[in-house]
Amino acid sequence: MLTNLSIRDIVLVDHLDIEFSGGLSVLTGETGAGKSILLDSLGLAIGARADARLLRHSCEHASVSAVFDIPAKHDVMRLLAEHDVKIENNDKLILRRTLSIDGRSRAFINDQPVSVSFLKVLGEVLVEVHGQFDNQRLLKIETHRLLLDAFAGHETHLHETARAFTMWRNAIERRQKAEADAEAACRDENFIRHAVNELNALDPKPGEEAILAGQRTIMMHGEQLIDALSGAIANISSHNGGESKIQEAVQTLERVAEKAKGQLDEAIGAFDRALDAVAEGIAEVNRFSNSIDLNPTQLEEVEERLFALRGLARKNNIQVDELDALRTRLNEQLASITDNSAVLNSLIQSERTARKDYRQVAKRLSESRNRAAEKLDKKVKDELVGLHLDNACFVTEVEELREEKWFAGGIDQVSFLISTNTGVPPGPIDKIASGGELARFMLALKVVLADSDPVSTIVFDEVDAGVGGAVAAAVGERLRQLGDAGQVLVVTHSPQVAARGNHHWRVSKRAVGDTEEGTNVRTFVHALDPSKREEEIARMLAGRKVTDEARAAADKLLNGTVS
Repeated sequence: MLTNLSIRDIVLVDHLDIEFSGGLSVLTGETGAGKSILLDSLGLAIGARADARLLRHSCEHASVSAVFDIPAKHDVMRLLAEHDVKIENNDKLILRRTLSIDGRSRAFINDQPVSVSFLKVLGEVLVEVHGQFDNQRLLKIETHRLLLDAFAGHETHLHETARAFTMWRNAIERRQKAEADAEAACRDENFIRHAVNELNALDPKPGEEAILAGQRTIMMHGEQLIDALSGAIANISSHNGGESKIQEAVQTLERVAEKAKGQLDEAIGAFDRALDAVAEGIAEVNRFSNSIDLNPTQLEEVEERLFALRGLARKNNIQVDELDALRTRLNEQLASITDNSAVLNSLIQSERTARKDYRQVAKRLSESRNRAAEKLDKKVKDELVGLHLDNACFVTEVEELREEKWFAGGIDQVSFLISTNTGVPPGPIDKIASGGELARFMLALKVVLADSDPVSTIVFDEVDAGVGGAVAAAVGERLRQLGDAGQVLVVTHSPQVAARGNHHWRVSKRAVGDTEEGTNVRTFVHALDPSKREEEIARMLAGRKVTDEARAAADKLLNGTVS
């Protein structure tokens, strides 16, 4: 609910603060007094397009602030959270807009800078503005479905349909990806088969490069290694070598061991183990020496395989040890090409099942919409009769869309159609009715949808234009009814409407002094007490000269004794 509107330096307003309450609030005043300035200012605060011409003469800056009191679970709280705008508990929601003489504007929510586009999104949730020829949300065909769904209250159907649609879309995406992958695989099949054949022919093994590189190094230095090994064995095994010296040492120690009373046993054992180790070392040297192949052909074969492995690895931009894994992956790709038909058939079947499931739940949603449409049409018709549009017809059309336009919200397009005369087929709501008739259609629809439409503040700008007497009284009664359910602000020239208000403001303008450029005119807004309110309604009834008869008629209107 809008609780306060603060205007600074907008057109004829230098500074103005208005506090609003719930119920029906009426704003009256002579033509040109500045009522539209108030609506333009509110529009600026909720994201309307900025225009430097809105600035008061000789001012370089202007600002408008709109303060809202909103419940904790209002839709606006979700929008604020999505845009990371923090609102403390029990804090008022303050929308503020500044405007510079160069046409630039800035937007703020509780003093936090935001984009104007977000301010507009937020404003559409908070305030709905209706004019005689500018009825905004209710004239947007994309809104009709949302309003019908809210009226129907079939949240379960909506959730089921949205979930089924998501599953169907996911199935389509999986099938499309599989088709794209299959096409790409088929295009690369010849290359893949050639690569696999190369790998199969070479048959690489993990760790083979290191083995071959080691073998190559040994073969290249075979003679040098054999000479070194032979020399090493000779040094150890010769008459004066280490082995014979250790043997002699053992023999010497054994001869005196008995006299040492066991003190040499460990030493002798160590020398014995050393002799065993020497023998083992000689055996290993001989084994290695005997394994060295000095055949140049064998070296060529090792080098040929090693270079072939490294060449194939460079060709595929990988390491040699990764060749076997590459072969595995390529074979899997070939297998997927072979198996693609079966996979695709499975995905196509899954897509068909998902479509069928979506179609079933969307059909149930459509049936619920059609039932709700019948109830809505009857309720709106009853309101139209009360608004003296007895021959008018209101039809909620639920039409199935082409499959390519199905969406998470179902398979339907919802349109509000009207006819103002018997025998004339219903047509688009904004194409058939005159301004006055259209206003009453919108009012009737709002009354019926009041409990299901989440917008808490509704503004009507002279929607009673062109009607009077009993019709105006009926309009006033419905506006009052809407006000009882929330907050309604009405700019009106109708005394019958003004008399139904819970709160009444008079908008006026007057000269406040002269300047070098002429008379300085300002717009003012005054809350009216009961006596002043009666006088204002009498003015609306009588015109320029207020008579006692007009005052008496105003009194009767205020007390509800006439319509």
